[in-house]
Amino acid sequence: MPKITNLTYQAPWQEIRSTAKDWDGLGAGALMRMLHHLHVIRAFEEAVLELDGQGLVHGPAHSSIGQEGGAVGVMAELHSGDQITGSHRGHHQFLAKGLRHIDPSDYDPRKEPIPGQVKEFLYRTLAEILGLSDGFCKGRGGSMHLRWVEAGAMGTNAIVGGGVPIANGLAWAKSWQGQGHVAFTFFGDGAVNIGSVPESMNLAALWNLPICFFIENNGYAVSTTVNEETRETRMSSRGAAYGIPAFRVDGMDPVAVRIATQMALDVMRSGKGPTIIEAEVYRFFHHGGGLLGSAFGYRSKEEEATWRERDPILRIAREMITRHWLSEDENAAIRANARGAAREALERLTEMDGAKRRIIPRLWPKPEFRDEGLRGDLSEFAGVRFEELESASAAVGEVKFIDVVAQVMGRNMEKDERVFILGEDIHQLKGGTNGATRGLAARFPGRVVPTPISEQGFVGLAGGVAMEGSYRPVVEFMYPDFSLVAADQVFNQIAKARHMFGGDTKMPLVLRTKVAIGTGYGSQHSMDPAGLYALWPGWRIVAPSTPFDYAGLMNSALLCEDPVLVIEHVALYNASGPGPLTDFDYFIPLGKAKVVRPGTAFTVLTYLAMTPLAIKAADEMGLDVEVIDLRSLDRAGIDWATIEESVRKTNNVVVLEQSPLTVSYGAMLSDEVQRRCFDHLDQPVARIRGGEASPSVSKVLERAAFVGVEEIKAGYATMMADMGRPIA
Repeated sequence: MPKITNLTYQAPWQEIRSTAKDWDGLGAGALMRMLHHLHVIRAFEEAVLELDGQGLVHGPAHSSIGQEGGAVGVMAELHSGDQITGSHRGHHQFLAKGLRHIDPSDYDPRKEPIPGQVKEFLYRTLAEILGLSDGFCKGRGGSMHLRWVEAGAMGTNAIVGGGVPIANGLAWAKSWQGQGHVAFTFFGDGAVNIGSVPESMNLAALWNLPICFFIENNGYAVSTTVNEETRETRMSSRGAAYGIPAFRVDGMDPVAVRIATQMALDVMRSGKGPTIIEAEVYRFFHHGGGLLGSAFGYRSKEEEATWRERDPILRIAREMITRHWLSEDENAAIRANARGAAREALERLTEMDGAKRRIIPRLWPKPEFRDEGLRGDLSEFAGVRFEELESASAAVGEVKFIDVVAQVMGRNMEKDERVFILGEDIHQLKGGTNGATRGLAARFPGRVVPTPISEQGFVGLAGGVAMEGSYRPVVEFMYPDFSLVAADQVFNQIAKARHMFGGDTKMPLVLRTKVAIGTGYGSQHSMDPAGLYALWPGWRIVAPSTPFDYAGLMNSALLCEDPVLVIEHVALYNASGPGPLTDFDYFIPLGKAKVVRPGTAFTVLTYLAMTPLAIKAADEMGLDVEVIDLRSLDRAGIDWATIEESVRKTNNVVVLEQSPLTVSYGAMLSDEVQRRCFDHLDQPVARIRGGEASPSVSKVLERAAFVGVEEIKAGYATMMADMGRPIA
């Protein structure tokens, strides 16, 4: 017979309910402000649904009607310096945070008209939902991407669970700033089982971050019931797995939510780490639009009626009237004023066109605004010292590539206390798996942060840190293939943030990774990420081929206000080449290619470890080939002036890359070269590239999959033959 010991969880898991004493203790003034905010949010949402019914909301309108009590209960306890992220159903969170920021604490909605700043806030929010220029994100965010930094509303998010890792980054920044501010991230029951959420909970607990994971459990993910989503339907139970204190509360009771928020804040503001609040709420309408869920058959009218009786607005009004703090007429007047303010915003943005309402045409963004703000203008580089190897002002010599990787990072951490590094195993093994962070953990305690295996969680956290603006994260992906594990955060969040939020959101994040082709690590550890990252607007990409270029390009990456992918190659790590001996403070411009071997026969466009091989093959074959090291690979960074000057001279182009045909950078580059240089080309752009399949573990099959010097020579010979100059 085994001995059985019942285990208990490390962290408390509690259900919170308000009592009459809680309502009495809160007082008339606090309840009045909450009631006013609830009425304003409800009236605003009704205006959105009216416009949606008229076909004027382009895209979804995820109404929060019925769920406002949770948001208002939380925001009543937050300061403007506390920051939030939200979900696609986030109007109420955004509005509640904004109202808390601007609404005067002594304002009495029973006696005074709605303040002008509140009306302007509603106008700008509705403008954003309608996709208009006066919106907070200039119309680019719409209903699902609302952001107002000054109020601490750092962005709602269309990807379910997508804002959770970002909020972890905000909490990281708040923790380091040490001012007692916290982060809240709002998401629904449908997001709880998505990988980004448990990854983020684990990191928050591990690193003691001041963040509250606020779960709006409305019982449905679109039409799928919570019982169909998970066996344990009490979502706050997830806290036990990570040692996070968790509170379960009736979200239709704003006072109970406010009490739970106070308890959570006591934990977080005292430095004891994260919390979870699960609020049971109910959306009165379908997933999107103004129809009821019962109209689609997945909910009953009886269920909807039962929940409507628990309307948080009715609850607060009833409790206040019972205490003689509010009359029926006063409540009706507050409601009327809120509806009037929402109506005023609607009228400012629309006009009647005959019998139909339309958006006022002059309020639409100009089509020319389409790409503006996709990335920064690089004005941060004004006055910096740009250098090239041939004209270096300080001593250079033969140095090992991997040593420069660690040295230039150390120099930047020395100069700028905002820089920190996070990734897997970067604090051990003498600088990670390749030595790229050698010595840095000892030199900079707390700023070389080892992570658990959770790429989506830690790169998303880094994105949140970068978005907050106070620090500069450097993320290491041990292998670029792991980008696919973190694809939402890498491509949907980090890459799109600046443009999506109106062009003003800086994203100073550096992502380092290595190409490991030829090391026997197989199909899932051998990717060249250039082709994948170049598909996504927002990323800048650099690929240094020498130690000197690495130092200059890494300095530029760390200065840039856009996200920068720095690609390294294992074949270069232990190779020696020209590099800095004492001066690590120079820069190489982003978007500047380099002719590393002049010639007239044909132009070779290449990068990274293929650059020295391209030169070697030409030297050994005695060919007058011009080799251009691209260095910057993103669309905005391709140096067309250098490329076009070379093409006008040689009239023939070879695009050389080591990796396979699939997810290929060369495909995009070849297409662009042919479009731009068509009149100067004697023949189509040629390509030297690997096979179709990813590299295999088998040494023979792996070698057959990628390009080496033999394939380069064969490609050169074919090119010469096609030019009518076959090699004997």
